[in-house]
Order: sequence, then structure tokens, then C-alpha cells
Amino acid sequence: MLLPVITLVASLATVVYSLYIIVTTHFLRRRMRKEYGCLPPKKLPQKDPFLGTDVVLQNLAAAKKFGFLALLKKRHAEQGQTFTTNTYFRTTINTCDPRLIQTVLSNQFEDFGMGPLRRKSASPLLGRGIFTTDNEIWAHQRALIRPSFIRAQVTDFSIFETHVDQLIQLIARENYTVDLQQLFFRMVLDSNSEYLFGESVGLMSDNASDSAHTFHHALDYAQQGTILRLRLGNLMVAHRDAKFRESCRIVHAYADKFVKQALEFRQRELMYPTEKKDEYTRQKYVFLNELAKDTDNPIMLRDQIVNMLLAARDTTAGLLAFTFFMLARKPEVWKKLRADVLEHYTEPLTYDAVQEMTYLRFVLQETLRLFPPIATNSRMANKDCVIPVGGGPDGRSPMFVAKNNVVTYSTFVMHRRPELFGPDAEEFIPERWETFRPGWEYLPFNGGPRVCPGQKFALTESSYTVARLLHAFSGIENLDPAEWREQLTLSLTLNNGVKVRLHPEA
Repeated sequence: MLLPVITLVASLATVVYSLYIIVTTHFLRRRMRKEYGCLPPKKLPQKDPFLGTDVVLQNLAAAKKFGFLALLKKRHAEQGQTFTTNTYFRTTINTCDPRLIQTVLSNQFEDFGMGPLRRKSASPLLGRGIFTTDNEIWAHQRALIRPSFIRAQVTDFSIFETHVDQLIQLIARENYTVDLQQLFFRMVLDSNSEYLFGESVGLMSDNASDSAHTFHHALDYAQQGTILRLRLGNLMVAHRDAKFRESCRIVHAYADKFVKQALEFRQRELMYPTEKKDEYTRQKYVFLNELAKDTDNPIMLRDQIVNMLLAARDTTAGLLAFTFFMLARKPEVWKKLRADVLEHYTEPLTYDAVQEMTYLRFVLQETLRLFPPIATNSRMANKDCVIPVGGGPDGRSPMFVAKNNVVTYSTFVMHRRPELFGPDAEEFIPERWETFRPGWEYLPFNGGPRVCPGQKFALTESSYTVARLLHAFSGIENLDPAEWREQLTLSLTLNNGVKVRLHPEA
């Protein structure tokens, strides 16, 4: 008889304690709101204010028709800069307000993180890499990565030269009629794998191996599965895709091969520190070898390079694809850009020469404005906090953010706001960058402590590739009359590709 009584008392104590926590939290939050003069943000009208099934279904339907970003833009046009939605009993604050974004990413950086849901969604592919971790683990990983993007590495065009040569040759073999987006993704995977692993995947080669193609397809499929899991949120438990798990395994196995080589290289250096290095070792910088000097944990190394490879490939390839998508539709921009390239071009092309190509910089900046690599992003509050903006009907009052609430921000919507970029904000006008000096309203590579560490590398590779192609080809012809259709993976790309005909220099 004693055991049931003890069980009953323990159960009652648990209930009482839970009620105490709920009531105490409620009053503490109410006092916090009153103390800081917080007002609630606007709410998106919902038929289902708890699970948010109507909002989720709208999002999925729009994404299926390549129109999620248009839907998000429409919601902001109707509701304002900041509004909330409720899905799966969780509040999400949606914003395109640069002041609020700056607060979350920088001013109150410690109050927000990636959150457990994001880690759980992405962990099958990305593990505990720099894009899924927080706090001390993230800071340690960031510190490991930062030295690999110093100027000496970023400005070394030899990293890209062979791969762009192969791209130009492949375009010629295809009779100058190609989908440039497909080629850019292959080329950037080749160049970035060489930088990260020390060996190119080799997709641009005539005799690309079966393992290279298998890795490429597995990387794409694993990425798509990760995005689906992120969209499902708490319903990701319903994601039962054996091919996704197998794709993640293939990606990891491919990376593990190079991790093993890097650790063996590290061991040789430790055992024979004075041994004369061969020509390859002395001249070639390998990102993974540098990481291995600071840790011998193979899982950490694998997670880091998979994170970096995906980010580097998608950011750069997407930027190149959107750039040529617009150039094919803007002959006057192509003409002006080519004149800029030819005026400063050198053989071989140097970093200093590219830096002189001012209009090239404007074109890339404008492409990143209209088509930011990460069109939407999010952070989760790791404690109750107050943000100085976002509350009230006009979004100008302080706003209370409860622990575990999510702030989702859209650079895509923000970059197209007429109040920030003028009445022609939807237009592709590189000349605006002659005088425009933005602050937090322009965030193509994020901001604050988690600003993209490889942004300079991505811009350098993109600049070099664009300059080489405009030097090699005198004209571009658009073969696709359709408007762009979004493809949202871990970054923004084109569902309809970049189908063009290039005209070789006579």
C-alpha cells in the first residue's frame, strides 16, 4: 500500500510544481512587458491559431509552385515589417525590419541561437558543424575556420584558374548553348573541394568518376531532405526517407576519406617536423590540413568540411547563376560590364586587376541585393528578452520575446523594400551602387558575429569567373523567355536554370 501512496504524492508534487512554474513565469513575463513598455506585434490572421495548419499548408503550396518568397513578400506588404504566426503551439516573429534584424544578430546576439529544432533537422547531414551549433562549440569552430580565409588564400586565383579553363572549354564543346547554372554548380564544387580537401571532385573533367557523380547526387538529395525537415519543424518525425539517410551516409563517407588523409598528414608532421616537404606540400594550401592541426577529432573535422563545402558551393554557384540570368536579359548591362572587364583585364588575370573592375563589383552587389543567397533565416530566443522594436501596430514599440520563440527574417523581402532602396527597388540597376552606402538593410552574407566567414572567398571566385567569361565571350543570348522561378534549398537558386547561348570572341 505504501508504494501507491508514494507514487500519488510524487505525482501531485510534480503537478503542483509545474503549476507553480507556469504561474510564476506568467507573472514574471507580465511584469517584464510592463517594465519595458512592450506592445504585442501584429498577428497574421489565422484560421488555426494553435497548430497553424492553414499557414503551413499555404507555405507548402506556395513552395510547390515556386512562389514561397512572393507569398512572404505579400504578407509583409499586408501586415507590415513585423508580424507573428503560430504553428505547432510555437510563436514565430516574422520580420524584414533592419533594426530588429540588427538587434537579433548583433546587439543582443547572446539572447538568440540556432535552437534545438534546427540542429535536429539538419544534423543527419551537417552534424555539429558551424551552421548548427551555438555558444562555446560554435565559437571554437569559428576560431578554427577564420584563419583559412586570410587575404593570402582568398586572393590566390590559381585555386580557380584550372576549373574556369575547364568551364570555358566545356561551353565550347556544347556548341556554346548551355544551362550555366548546372555548370556553375559543378565547377564550384570542383574548385571548393580542391581548396577544402586538397583534391577536386572532378565533375568538370571529361572522365569524371562514378564516385564523383554519386557524391554530387547524394549531396543534392541530402540537402533537399534537410530543407524538407526544416520546413516540417516538429513534424519532422514523419520524415521517413531511406534514400535521404543513404545520401547523408555517402556524403560522410566521401568526406571521411579526406579527413583520414589530413590526420595522417598531421601525424607525419608531428613525427617528422624537420622533414623536407615535397613540392605539393610546400605550395598547396589545404583547408582540411590546417583544421587538422588544431583537432584530431575526425567527426568534428568531417562536420566542418561538409558545412563549409555546402555553404561555399551554393553561395558562389547561386551568385554566378543569378548574375548571368540577369546579364542575359540586360544587354546594356552586359555591354557596359564587358567594357569594364576588357579595360582592366590582364594575362594572367590578377586580383589587383579585378579590384579595378568597379562596374563588376556593382553588378555583383546588385545581384546579391535582389537574390540574396540565404533568402530567409531564423534564430531562436534562448531566454525571455525584450527587443526595442517590433511591437505595436507600427512596429516601433518594444516587443517581448519569450524563450523558444523564433525570429524569422527575410533578406529577400528587406532588399526589395522601396522605403529602403527607392521606388525602383524591384529593378536590376547596378548603377545604384555608385552612391548607395547601405547599413543593416543590406545583408547578403548575414551580419554580426555569425557573418559569413567565407564571403570574401565567394566574391573573389565570382569576380574572377565573371571576368574570365566576359573576356572569353563577346555576347550572351537568352534562350528562356520565362521569369525566374525560385528554388529554395539551403540557399536560393533558379528552378528554371540559366539557359543561354554564348558568342565566342572572334
